[in-house]
Amino acid sequence: MLEVILVDDEAGGRRALREYCEAEADLRVVGEYCDGQAALEAIRHAPPDLIFLDIKMKLMDGIALVRSLERRTPPLVVFVTAYDQYAAEAFELSAVDYLLKPFDRSRFAETLRRVRQRVAVESASQRSEALQAVIEKLEHARARQRDARPRMLVGIGPSQRLLDIELIEAVKADRNYVQLIVGRESLVERDTLQQMERKLQMLPLLRVSRSWLVNLNQVHEISRTRRGDFILVLAGGTTVTSSESQREAVRRGLEQFKSPPK
Repeated sequence: MLEVILVDDEAGGRRALREYCEAEADLRVVGEYCDGQAALEAIRHAPPDLIFLDIKMKLMDGIALVRSLERRTPPLVVFVTAYDQYAAEAFELSAVDYLLKPFDRSRFAETLRRVRQRVAVESASQRSEALQAVIEKLEHARARQRDARPRMLVGIGPSQRLLDIELIEAVKADRNYVQLIVGRESLVERDTLQQMERKLQMLPLLRVSRSWLVNLNQVHEISRTRRGDFILVLAGGTTVTSSESQREAVRRGLEQFKSPPK
């Protein structure tokens, strides 16, 4: 019996993985986590045999989590990722398994077949070497992606704009559309907030409320309301206030910028 932990910041992603795992007689899901830091604490307390790990999460992503694992006896890791040209290239020649979102039951079964083979033949040192090798490839791929200056066409109708994605300060849901906040401009795009979040996965986006995503690279000032919600002032002057339900997630997202204690 393999004890399994699921780590994905999307509830739908965890639900699909859980359903597939529960259909397998030799898998037992012992934990589900929506952020890498909470998952890491659980793994250190009770190491599982297998982790299904989303690469891109807001607080501690999958790469940082693997970097923090015990190297002598690491669990098996299956990385889960949305389509990403550079991440796919990093996995092509790797011994580490991965699932490309969206995946179906047959793709999951193929990955699980390889996992079982690795359990039978792979030593802890081989597992550690494979993990470290793929992490280095993923970090190199991430650097290439940053240097690529990603751009996208935005706008509705005959007049569109080729926009540098890194300039997007925030995304606001507006019924069947989203507003992309760039400086003092608001560019309208026919899309959902969830779909736009996937398209902009190269940005450090943080969900601060049901309707707002904020690019942490574009936050200039932070303050608090009397009840503790965060007020974020963006580079272009837009002010966004976190909701009560997202208050703790925003706090954790901002903690990464604190200076370490001396």
